[in-house]
Amino acid sequence: MDWNHYRFRSLWTLPAPAPVVYRTLERIEDYPLWWPQVREVTRLDDTSGVVRIRSVVPYDLTSAVREGRRDPEAGILEVGLSGDIDGWARWTVTRLGPGRCLAHYEQEVDVRKPLLRRLAVPGRPVFRLNHALMMRSGQRGLAAHLRAV
Repeated sequence: MDWNHYRFRSLWTLPAPAPVVYRTLERIEDYPLWWPQVREVTRLDDTSGVVRIRSVVPYDLTSAVREGRRDPEAGILEVGLSGDIDGWARWTVTRLGPGRCLAHYEQEVDVRKPLLRRLAVPGRPVFRLNHALMMRSGQRGLAAHLRAV
């Protein structure tokens, strides 16, 4: 087992139509407005940027983000990640009913940050919990943001 390899999956039920959620998720530079753990996003051009995140555990992760698949009809947004974490992340947004949708988040990454690599075995449960808390906060933040729009 590679202790520095992670796969994450989250399902968010959201109070907005799928196209509205998709357009909101497309605007990665706005994530810090509604997702507290996304501390900073710097756009480099139309298809790439740099993201800095920090959740409960006191460490920052910084990664370059580059657009992969963007398919509004299928509700798919995918990016490649390189830096403190290397891999990919994908949103798939689908309609649930009138004014509701499901945002399915998937991520597969390898940790590259040296300190986190050294702590891989004892820290793994803490890192997974840290990610879960970040995702829960993101869901709450996005739901509140969508209700306010």
